[in-house]
Amino acid sequence: MKSGTRALGVAVSSSDRTTTASDRATVAGAVVRVDRVVDGASFATCTVGGTDATDAVIACVERLDREDVRYLLLAGVAPAWFNVVDLNAVHTATDRPVLAVSFEASEGLEPHIREHFEGEARERRLATYESLPERVAIHLGDDADATPGLWVRAVGVDDATARRVVRAHLPDGQGRPEPLRVARMLARAGRGYADRERAARRDRDG
Repeated sequence: MKSGTRALGVAVSSSDRTTTASDRATVAGAVVRVDRVVDGASFATCTVGGTDATDAVIACVERLDREDVRYLLLAGVAPAWFNVVDLNAVHTATDRPVLAVSFEASEGLEPHIREHFEGEARERRLATYESLPERVAIHLGDDADATPGLWVRAVGVDDATARRVVRAHLPDGQGRPEPLRVARMLARAGRGYADRERAARRDRDG
């Protein structure tokens, strides 16, 4: 893959404190080239425990207005407490391949969604989650029999291309893809700033 090929990584950060339905998570997008040069960023917010993460991801792409971004990389599919991202909707809206990368083995989110939600809120999340493509393992290094280091769900490209794109953005072939590492750093910084501003307003208002 050419060194100047760009991907937009999108990550979400929410407060560690107990949340309510009105709490907002920070969504950050980072444009990063294969040679790890960062040359763009955008921000949005989504509701903790809501259903607007899909719109927030699309907003990050649209606010950048960068035709040179070839791929979208997302940090997982259910950030901000089960605010499930509809990968097919993101792909349709942005006309780019969408790759959701996860970093741990998982038996799936369905039991957790059923546990924490009920009624229409449960069914809406389950419908979005069940529409997602299956996760595909990405083995890092040369040992194909080792435990996978990453997993990816891909819309708009085949599994082999998805693996190639993710590996191309891994520093030294290990760790977290650089667009997602930078996006996570930006999201955490943005969320920290927002938390401090909210605390300052509460102090001023008594």
